[in-house]
Amino acid sequence: CKSDGSSGNGVRNRKTDSEHDRDLIWREDEGFSHLVSRFYAPKRKSSDPKSFTLEEVAKHNTREDLWIIVEGKAYDVTKYVQHHPGGWLPMVNMAGKDCTDVFANYHPARVYEKMLPGYYVGEVSDYEVSDFVQEHREVRQKLLERGLFETRLSFYAYHVAFQAALFSCVLYGVLCCSTYSAHMLAAGVLGFFWQQVAGIGHDIGHNAVFHQMKKDNLGGLVVGPLLTGISIAWWKRSHNVHHIVCNSVENDPDIQFLPLFAITEKMFGKFWSTYHQKWFTTDAVAKLLVRYQHFLFYPVMAVARFNLYVQSWALLFSKDRIYNRKQEMACMLLFIGWNAALLSQLPSDERLRFLLLSHAVAGVLHVQICLSHFSMGTYNGHAYNDESDEWFKMQCATTLNIATPPLFDFVHIGLQHQIEHHLFPRLPRHNLREARKYVKPLCEKHGIVYHEPGFFQANVELVRTLYRTAQLSKNLKQADGGFYESPLWEGLNAQG
Repeated sequence: CKSDGSSGNGVRNRKTDSEHDRDLIWREDEGFSHLVSRFYAPKRKSSDPKSFTLEEVAKHNTREDLWIIVEGKAYDVTKYVQHHPGGWLPMVNMAGKDCTDVFANYHPARVYEKMLPGYYVGEVSDYEVSDFVQEHREVRQKLLERGLFETRLSFYAYHVAFQAALFSCVLYGVLCCSTYSAHMLAAGVLGFFWQQVAGIGHDIGHNAVFHQMKKDNLGGLVVGPLLTGISIAWWKRSHNVHHIVCNSVENDPDIQFLPLFAITEKMFGKFWSTYHQKWFTTDAVAKLLVRYQHFLFYPVMAVARFNLYVQSWALLFSKDRIYNRKQEMACMLLFIGWNAALLSQLPSDERLRFLLLSHAVAGVLHVQICLSHFSMGTYNGHAYNDESDEWFKMQCATTLNIATPPLFDFVHIGLQHQIEHHLFPRLPRHNLREARKYVKPLCEKHGIVYHEPGFFQANVELVRTLYRTAQLSKNLKQADGGFYESPLWEGLNAQG
């Protein structure tokens, strides 16, 4: 830990001046905690700083006119939208809103000092922080003060060694064994290898391993397109949006799976996906598939990985601004190459079975991801409107944990602590269980949902959610617009 006015051991020296105390805050940079100024004034100071209300800032909520609020200060970041490393969608989803918590959890300390001041436009006169918001922000401060954002690289060294052992077993099973059972066992191990590598890919995609963009991007090329065939650029683009608008019907791509699945009746009818930039409609095909979605879920998860390959290539061939586009393409071609070489060593009648079995086992990962959110709350539009759906409460309402003993943490690759991860996405996986010691008591104190079923119970809840929506889909009727609508849709749109 480093600080302005700190002792040699990194513990902050307590000040007698409480006002000075409030001007300092713990922030993270490259995994280390720093006690820094809460606000950095622009170098070119205006003689008469402007003042805006929350309502005035909220009007600047488009890609072409985008303001945000951070720590009660207003910033016009319109010119930066096209350069944002996380893509334009996360910024547009927070346009005109208070993104203090979002900003803190996705940006290192240096951004506050080096970049934000250049976009400062004034103060927000009616900005207030409730006691609860202040309290949950203190949790982050405690984690930072304890240095829990610092990665223990030995943790990842162990997991890399374990995954290398898994891949060695795959090679041995394919190259050194001649029996069908050995080959199919190798296929299962390959699927488990992909699931385990995805854990590191998830962490590195959040810059939660090295906490340095260049190093994490380089590592991402290895654990993403090279070893798993999935573009890390595609994953970041989708996942960053998911975190910010978790379980929003119109904005979260991680729940937009029509015509296959609908996790809530709010999806019936027609809605515009801001991520996919297209309309989702409950047409006749969707109605048929959703009606049986609780039966289709696990079979679809067994082959869901193939869809990620398609999505990855689609993004890389798109006109969107992609970081390391050529390198990603090269790594994904190498992935195809080493997989083809591996399959070529098998008898011809076993190759398809090997391919399908390995992907089916890897499908456990997709089940784990869906468990985290499918059975939780959903909403229309955007969150961050008032105290009821601010950062902490929204993440808890839309996310669940999986109760599991520490011994089996490696199986869940950090997804068992999704609440803590969603609240503190740059927190290293090995410290999520420690963060839980702060988050759960705070939820219990304020009566906030903190849902933590076991793995099998979570599966039951997910299937029940799908079944419930499937039953509701039976009441849909064909509308004049060519798609099926529900009475709820008509009511929300003042129809009928």
